[in-house]
Amino acid sequence: MAVALDRIAEAFAAAGIDTARLDARLLLSAATGIDAAGLLARMNEPLDKAALDKLIGFVTRRLDREPVSRILGSRGFWTLDLAIGPDVLDPRPDTETLVQAAVTACRQRRDEPLRILDLCTGSGAILAALLSEFPNATGLGTDISPAACAIAQQNLEAAGLATRGEIRIAHWADGIAGPFDLVVSNPPYIETSALAGLDPEVRHFDPQLALDGGPDGLTAYRAIAAALPKLLAAEAGKGTGLVFLEIAAAQAADVSAIVEAAGLTHIEVIKDFGGHDRVVSGRGQTEGERVNLPLGRRAKTD
Repeated sequence: MAVALDRIAEAFAAAGIDTARLDARLLLSAATGIDAAGLLARMNEPLDKAALDKLIGFVTRRLDREPVSRILGSRGFWTLDLAIGPDVLDPRPDTETLVQAAVTACRQRRDEPLRILDLCTGSGAILAALLSEFPNATGLGTDISPAACAIAQQNLEAAGLATRGEIRIAHWADGIAGPFDLVVSNPPYIETSALAGLDPEVRHFDPQLALDGGPDGLTAYRAIAAALPKLLAAEAGKGTGLVFLEIAAAQAADVSAIVEAAGLTHIEVIKDFGGHDRVVSGRGQTEGERVNLPLGRRAKTD
């Protein structure tokens, strides 16, 4: 197995795969059914034919730039193992920035029966992560793709969260009634003209529906912002609903302006672990703030 690992890592590196040795080790582990610790102890053992055949298939797919997570059909996200497939975005570690921000903002309300809305839920990663952190919360995830909704439902069930989470086929918030304490989304935000320049792991394997944010990458944010006034809770004594939106690094100013125009206040930009702008957050207005907002900036609620 040691020779196989070295040769696969060399082939991946020659193909321009940055995580060559890690990917080789993960695929070898999956092909043999031996965990990482076991591999170290058994590296001098030979591969049996069944494992070798499986490994060759995995390596061929990775050389075609299919991500390891898609080859294995699962992705670790937050504290969960999620199923993924061709109809959902592969959830990235950067998206955990959004989860962490929401958990931190609501830490004083951890045991309350919060209502959570995840727009463009995809695999259900964000919704499942938040439900796992708030034991009395309930959540709704929406997606326009029936296939994506099926995977999200599968992930909620596998995580033991299906009794508190619902998945619904919907275009953004169409037909969705608030109020919600948390509204979150990782929407499509890539400019249409930039799709062709994405890494092959993204361009060829993530669904375009989950990537294409329109000509300026902001189409989804405008749709979400238009729905926020009717979605956000404004309960006396408990504050107003909070919003957390994942963004591309260069979109902070534009998305902040869009949600401000929709009436959000306390807008912040949160950086990911790499130091890039990753999340725009804000809170809804109280009824008093809505009444006193100047006419030119008053958000429509009908």
